[in-house]
Amino acid sequence: MEKYKSYFQCISEQCNETFSLTDIVYRCPRCESLLEVKHDISALKKTTADDWMRIFDERYMRTVYPYGSGVWGKKEWVYPNISDENIVSIYEGGTNLFWAERFGDEIGLEDLWIKQCGNSHTGSFKDLGMTVLVSAVKEMISSGVDIHAVICASTGDTSASVASYCAAAGIPAVVLLPKNKISTAQLIQPLANGAITLALDTDFDGCMEIIRELSLNKNFYLANSVNPLRIEGQKTVSIEIVQQDDWVVPDWVIVPSGNLGNVTAIGIGFKMMKMLGLIKSLPRIVSAQSANANPFYKSYRNSFKSFKSVQAQPTAATAIQIGNPVSYNRAFPILREFNGIVEQATEDELSHAAALADKFGMFCCPQTGVALACMIKLVNENIISRKDKVIVLSTANGLKFPEFKVDYHEGLLNDVNPRLKQRPIELPGKIDNVLSTINKLL
Repeated sequence: MEKYKSYFQCISEQCNETFSLTDIVYRCPRCESLLEVKHDISALKKTTADDWMRIFDERYMRTVYPYGSGVWGKKEWVYPNISDENIVSIYEGGTNLFWAERFGDEIGLEDLWIKQCGNSHTGSFKDLGMTVLVSAVKEMISSGVDIHAVICASTGDTSASVASYCAAAGIPAVVLLPKNKISTAQLIQPLANGAITLALDTDFDGCMEIIRELSLNKNFYLANSVNPLRIEGQKTVSIEIVQQDDWVVPDWVIVPSGNLGNVTAIGIGFKMMKMLGLIKSLPRIVSAQSANANPFYKSYRNSFKSFKSVQAQPTAATAIQIGNPVSYNRAFPILREFNGIVEQATEDELSHAAALADKFGMFCCPQTGVALACMIKLVNENIISRKDKVIVLSTANGLKFPEFKVDYHEGLLNDVNPRLKQRPIELPGKIDNVLSTINKLL
């Protein structure tokens, strides 16, 4: 692995300062710009595209630790020089690419696939990035760096992933959550894994402000997606999507978007494959936002000429209820390069899209509902054509959002017409009543 190098670099072309991956740094100290992980592409090119595909396929979901992981099977492209013994993996990645054939027929698509990232250890795509970040922390601690805890602000999924991976590594975790703004299922995850869990009387952006101040103390290591190590793990989902389809590039990838780390990661993954010759083209990317938390959409509407944060309003898609996305400056160049689109979905649109998908065998989280609703809009506008291959990232497991499902089917969601709601049919405990009811409904 020593022949491959990776490092942090400032994203500002006027600066380009570089730092070691073991430096505790999240923004460029010279110009305050975001950082990204860069790789020695010339060294990676010494292995042919065909050989990289063979290597990745031979490792994929096998038992040799840690290379069976969907992330660490691409170790040379992620964090090549980390010691294997410091890698903290819970076999992340390898999630199903589901052909949603019947749902696609319903909305007018012949080739619709759902990348079910929520079928993971903690139930969300955040595991892909957290394995890299917590492994890096373990590597630093093993070399004598004095890190007391990994810290994060979260709308639910990040805290679960931080808590789980830190518990597996034996590293303390501290998570800040907006009080009464995440689901019970999400709250119990960090508590169960022993993280110091603080519920603050503010929103996610308020939690993030406090985390930024805490992160000035280098004894606390920041796990939010401002940290580019998170992006490195998440970019492997792009590689995995193509790998699962025999290295064929889709026409569209649709991504629920809040803090904009994931849409950034998706783009970086595809770009890296193209640079190294594994693919010849790039898909178009759709960044899907809730209309109640839509700063990226508003910036897209003015061609990214300006950006203003917003006060995020309540939305069922709590994981993307973010008004000041930290990765904006990483994300908008990706959208431009990928001829991308930013679309938004109302509460009614996202709830209906999730309920419709559920009728065809899924169990969608509300964030996935946002992505599906935006996709349906683009299909109806003939921007996405019937024969296009479309991949939707389902970012979390629907089981993490039971209140959303219950409230929809009980007609309790604000600003939502639950036209697909289902309720149990109450009957006497007699076979005749049961049989006659079934026959009427079949």
